[in-house]
Amino acid sequence: MSNAEIATELLVSEGTVKAYLGRIMTKWGVRDRVQIIVAAAQAGLIAFT
Repeated sequence: MSNAEIATELLVSEGTVKAYLGRIMTKWGVRDRVQIIVAAAQAGLIAFT
């Protein structure tokens, strides 16, 4: 989903979504959305069916 789509779903601003993604990337030591998904899958936070 795009930042705008996520913001609409969560009822927050697009800037808030960008900030959240930036914080996740910093804390997890990743550089993009793809790496967020990979790290989340490896941690067992999400599963692909």
